[in-house]
Amino acid sequence: MGTLAQLSKILDEAKNEYAAVKGCGFENANITKGNIIALGDNVSLLKKLSDELEKKASFDGFDFIYIDPPFYSGEDYKANINIGDENLKFTVYGDKWKSLGEFLEMLSLRLYLIKDVLKDTGLVALHLDTHAAAYAKVLLDEIFGEEHFVNELIWSYKSGGARGKCFAKKHDTILVYSKTDDYYFLPKKEISYNRDGRPYRFKGVEEYQDEEGKWYTLVNRKDVINVDMVGRTSSERTGYATQKPERLIEILLESFCKEGGLAGDFFAGSGTLAAACNTLGVNYIICDRSPVAFGLSKNRLEKAGSSFDVIKQSDIDIEKELASLNLEEDQLGRLREILKL
Repeated sequence: MGTLAQLSKILDEAKNEYAAVKGCGFENANITKGNIIALGDNVSLLKKLSDELEKKASFDGFDFIYIDPPFYSGEDYKANINIGDENLKFTVYGDKWKSLGEFLEMLSLRLYLIKDVLKDTGLVALHLDTHAAAYAKVLLDEIFGEEHFVNELIWSYKSGGARGKCFAKKHDTILVYSKTDDYYFLPKKEISYNRDGRPYRFKGVEEYQDEEGKWYTLVNRKDVINVDMVGRTSSERTGYATQKPERLIEILLESFCKEGGLAGDFFAGSGTLAAACNTLGVNYIICDRSPVAFGLSKNRLEKAGSSFDVIKQSDIDIEKELASLNLEEDQLGRLREILKL
């Protein structure tokens, strides 16, 4: 895997799938401008949203879409959820593929559909790591146009990533693309400390001093974002594997989505994008096929005081999905109760 010819074949196969997609299972769902939590297949929901957009119904497209799909890591990921006096640990999703080509075809199909439901002023942010980000950049260049590349953002963090025969891997990549040249972007400022914390006294440069006496200026945010992972004792921790910090998503929303706009996430996990939207006054539509992710997201947003509608794909069998977790019956009962399924 790795040649342009192979990537071209993957895109062609994804296009064929894209042309054949039907919005199965969400036909009767009531789609509004948000807020919505959906349980079901993201391809089916994206097709439903695309159909609603064509009908010029109440849904008029997304201002911003963030997706945090599997990373092609070859690993299984667990949830660790407290149920009374017991910590329940079980695999919540697998990231194992027959080949890199299969993974990229999965991703390409969804990117084609995402492009359909973006407003002309909208942006998409794809969150990956070193396993597949380089290949995804080429796919995005083809699907959205290399002229619509906006940013390669680096999310830098402290924990994880230690290896014996290479530098510790302490970052993920977020690739940002626009649909057209006329996209929304609001520059935001961040603190940049002066060398040695001393004042520069350059003409026309405003400088500030913090409580410790160190001098700094305010500059446009850079493409390296330093935000810690969700800690074990963090109040926002849900127990869902690979949960991203709300502050990371807030930084994206602050520049890429206007207040009152609509943001989407089709690999919603525990609902971090929706939680960040709730804080910033942005509407959201999120989707995940896992009843565990769905339940965690729903409970998290209820606790945050967010109001939302719930839609479910008609052919999703929640009991069958829960049975696949291979838990004891009493554990399943308590899990159902906690997730309100």
